[in-house]
Formats: sequence, C-alpha cells, structure tokens
Amino acid sequence: MKPKVCVLRTDGTNCDKETAYAFNKVGGDAEIQHINHLIKYYDQINEKPVSLDDFHILVWPGGFSYGDYIAAGKVLAKEMKKFLGEEVEKFVEDGKLMIGICNGFQALIKAGYLPNLDGKNEQTEETATLTYNDSQRFECRWVKLASPENKCIWTKGVERLDIPVAHGEGKFIAPEKTIDQLFSNGQVVYQYSDSNWQPALDFPQNPNGSMRAIAGICDPTGRTFGLMPHPERYNKTHNHHLATLQKIHSRDYVDKNNKVVQERMKIAGDYSKETPGLKILRNGIDYIVKNFR
Repeated sequence: MKPKVCVLRTDGTNCDKETAYAFNKVGGDAEIQHINHLIKYYDQINEKPVSLDDFHILVWPGGFSYGDYIAAGKVLAKEMKKFLGEEVEKFVEDGKLMIGICNGFQALIKAGYLPNLDGKNEQTEETATLTYNDSQRFECRWVKLASPENKCIWTKGVERLDIPVAHGEGKFIAPEKTIDQLFSNGQVVYQYSDSNWQPALDFPQNPNGSMRAIAGICDPTGRTFGLMPHPERYNKTHNHHLATLQKIHSRDYVDKNNKVVQERMKIAGDYSKETPGLKILRNGIDYIVKNFR
C-alpha cells in the first residue's frame, strides 16, 4: 500500500510542494489539500469529496500562515481547532500520524496538540510556545541536531544530522517543570548541537535561544511530531551545504590528510546515501505500512 499523506495548504504556507515531493519520494501518496477543502469535505480543484479520514498522515507544513499575524502559527491553530478539531482528534485517536514542520510546529504548539503531556488527545491550551529568536532576526542556515532518548517513531535511526532552519520565531520556551516532564517522558526528540553533538545553548549553534536547546518534540505516543528545522528541504544529498566537497573529495588535488578537509567530510557524510531528512519522512511512511495493512 501507499500511505495517503495530506499536506495542508492555506494562506501563507509555502513549503507544501517540496513536502509533498519528499513524501512521494519515500513511498507516500501525497496530496496538497487546502484547509477549506477539508472543512467543506470537498476538493474543489479535483472536484471530489475529501476528508481527513481519507489519509494516514497529516502534515502541517512550513511557511508563514496568515502572515504570522498575532504570532507565528496562531491563526492556523485557531482555525484548525474551531473547524476541524473533532476530525483531528479522531485522526490521532485512530493511531495515525501528524508532523508539523517550522510554521506547522508553531501551529501544533499553539493548538495544544503538542506537547499534550496528559496524552488525552484533546484540544488543550498551550503549555509551551515558540517565540521570537534571541537574535531578533530571521535565521536561515544549517544547524546540527542530536537526539536524547525519546519515543518518537519518526526519528528512529536518525539520531544525529545536519539540517536547514529558516525561521524568526523558533525559540522554544516552557515552565522548567514542563521541560523536565518532557525529558522524563521521552518527548524531547531533537536538540540543537555543537560540533561534538552536545546540546548547544549559545548562538549560533542554537539559532534561536531555545530553552535546553530544544528543536523538536513529540506527544506521549511518539506519533505526533513537531520540529523547527526542515527535513523536507534536505531531500537530495546535493542539497547539503558541503555537497561540493562530497563530490570532489576523490579528486587528486584535494588534500585528504588536511584536518579541515577531514572534519568537513565528517560533517558532510556520504554523498551516495539517502539524506537524513528523507529518512525521517520514510520512518513515518514505514510505520503506516506496518500498522495499517
């Protein structure tokens, strides 16, 4: 079977096409669906009925939904809760998957679907949030992530990776007690890391000042996952910022004994392998194939 993936579309989302492309590349059957289609149960573009029940994975993609008015992801969160709250709740209770990327993560947080500490899958109020970067500017570059022990089904085998970020409101904050509970529950999935893969509290390794370097979290089931970095943008090995070095490394004029070259190649990894970004999405697809035959 090909798991059906619904990639949300609304005013201001701008990562839906590459997200659908990346899911299709790892075996999914992705459709970009405007939120109004789901609310009205009808796809006006393809002239067919449509419902969240038709899908196995719901993607809240990146972008600047509704211009980030009020706060990033806030309007989308309110819209989803008001018009599709019951459908989303049933979707999660049926054991299906959700992933929120960047602006989608912000919306999941502001809708209360993450961190969902009580695990009731109900529409709860915010217990954490994502706010303005400490730098007070948009941060767009590559960062390192490392995983503490966690229960997220999306990230198995992807414990360390380089990945791009692009956001202005990515600073994760919550009461210390809440963060302690997230770690003890295995809900902290990724932390921004330094060159030794240790949690990075300082800029620039931590691009936004997130408390305890938190870059992504999941719900208590491990099936709903949100992160600020963009796995869908790392869908080909040559997307990597060191891809040129990967490509020319075998050539005679490259000094393979040079420590800088060696360190950079460790960062760049193997040019021929599937990217960590795609592996994250593949884990979601594989989970559905295994559990929804």
